Amino acid sequence: MRLGYFTMPVHPINRSWSETLQEDREAIILADKLGFYDAFMGEHLTDKAENITNSMIFNASLISDTKQIKLATGTSNLSHMHPVLVAQHAAMFDHLSKGRFIFGVSPGALTSDAEALGILDHDRNKMFAEAIDVILAIWERDPPYDIDFPDNRFKVSTSRTQALEIGVGFLGKPYQQPRPEIVGTVVAPFSPGVVLMGKRDFHPLSANFLLSKHLKSHWENYTKGKAEVGAKSDVKDWRVARTIFVADDDKTAERYGRSGAGNPYEFYWSQMLYKMKRGKRTYVFKSHKEQPDDEITLDYVLDNCVIHGSVNKVVDQLLALREEIGDFGEIVYAGMDWADPALAKRSMQLMAEQVLPRVNAAIGKSAAA
Repeated sequence: MRLGYFTMPVHPINRSWSETLQEDREAIILADKLGFYDAFMGEHLTDKAENITNSMIFNASLISDTKQIKLATGTSNLSHMHPVLVAQHAAMFDHLSKGRFIFGVSPGALTSDAEALGILDHDRNKMFAEAIDVILAIWERDPPYDIDFPDNRFKVSTSRTQALEIGVGFLGKPYQQPRPEIVGTVVAPFSPGVVLMGKRDFHPLSANFLLSKHLKSHWENYTKGKAEVGAKSDVKDWRVARTIFVADDDKTAERYGRSGAGNPYEFYWSQMLYKMKRGKRTYVFKSHKEQPDDEITLDYVLDNCVIHGSVNKVVDQLLALREEIGDFGEIVYAGMDWADPALAKRSMQLMAEQVLPRVNAAIGKSAAA
């Protein structure tokens, strides 16, 4: 099992933007040193708490300060800009990083972003589908491109103005061929979109918002999509994100990761619960469709969505998760605000150096048996 990192990020809104940007950079530099496989950075335009406005620009600042970690958009919100721009920025990033790039994609769910861009009343899921088709076509074709898919608002050609003999009219292709790995974050239980991901060989990242009992539905739908195009799914392509805090002792883990005053995990989930209620999406937290809304309290969410404890306790919880949902390729550690930098860094260190090796040793033993 690999170890990944995903942060939205979510910071208290009174913190300095400059300060949190540096903290987010430091977290991914640390993840690189600890051997994390990849790091996903989210993006929003109009959220003071989730304050990375462009994940590709942010990740570009890390290329020279990291050595091996793959830098991932988590996600590029494809309704926010023309697909030619996204395709070219992503291709250039792939070259700058020499292939240490994962292209995480989504429509962009924050309604205030959509309002600011003047697309609040547009079908952003359709815009997403149209954009990804065009991006892939740009990477697959040569000038003059002549991309004109039916019922797609984005038309791309350089035929009227190209001068190929001097290099004018070309759109760049990625460093990785035929393209970088494409990852989609999956939030809803039984998401039908994962079937389409399987058909197109995009890889699923199951969000940390979802109750663990629903995670298996993502893999079942992904496998179904693969089968529909005559392909076989591979568990190494499934990432599962969880909110995890590891400490040297259970008392510290309980205080900082669950019940202590001002702990960043309570802050994070209070933000997410408010946003999900506001967007009428509390279904992600429900154990069953008919569960009453008034049962979805902050304590309920913390009890069901945070893994915390000393090393052995977290190892046991991760092995129990794998027993519940089946095998998966990567556990993705959700990044929080560093309310206590020493404890935050120690948690990442313990996760990489003690928890994951013990989990993999246990998996190896069970496989051998």
